[in-house]
Amino acid sequence: MGIIGTIFIGLIVGLIARFLKPGDDSMGWIMTILIGIGGAIAATYGGQALGIYQAGQGAGFIGAVIGAIVLLIIYGVVKKD
Repeated sequence: MGIIGTIFIGLIVGLIARFLKPGDDSMGWIMTILIGIGGAIAATYGGQALGIYQAGQGAGFIGAVIGAIVLLIIYGVVKKD
């Protein structure tokens, strides 16, 4: 999957991550999508670099959701200040 596919998956992942993460997020949809794209890129290329999964496996999607949730949590901690 190329970078365009990763970005498209990131759009979906951002929405799923925001739905799954508990708490009240006062960010807009654009920021949610950007965090989803960041989580998808980090998890996709990070997981492949570490040898956790190969390109095109379903674990990449799960990793992207987890990566986006982690980024949402980090964003919430940083934004709180």
